[in-house]
Amino acid sequence: MQKVLMNKVVVNMGVGSEPEEMKKATQIMQLVTGMKPAQTICTARIPDWGLRPGIAIGLKVTLRGEKAVEFIKKALEAKNSRLPERSFDKSGNFGFGVHEYIDLPGAKYDPKLGIKGFDVLVSLKKKGYRVKLRALKQTKVGKKQRVSKEEAVEYVKAMGIEVE
Repeated sequence: MQKVLMNKVVVNMGVGSEPEEMKKATQIMQLVTGMKPAQTICTARIPDWGLRPGIAIGLKVTLRGEKAVEFIKKALEAKNSRLPERSFDKSGNFGFGVHEYIDLPGAKYDPKLGIKGFDVLVSLKKKGYRVKLRALKQTKVGKKQRVSKEEAVEYVKAMGIEVE
């Protein structure tokens, strides 16, 4: 019950409101993750940037299971298998950015798409975490079942990643 598991990996990319850039970013996300991305919608009005609620401004893909583990290994190779300790939060989650998608192993540059980066966010959990999310009889997750920052660092080190 105390074993730390990977819950999900979310890959997201902020694009802006231009439709042409959104199409390019969609192709990049499909190339990188192998899945069709979902659009993220603006909820706030920011007149200086030309944003209003309802405009698509980004993309995201959620990976679980074996696809998530494979993607994390590829993405961390792009970061030279190193993560700073500030990448971890107190809940045991961590995230990092990849500046250029061509840094991933096996990705090739396409001049039509240009160069874009993306963020990778990883959520960790222990067995028993579902009590917080279930529909009936929701309860709080006990302290022993929460993933701490130290446990998350140990999990990443076990994957062969250096934490600085």
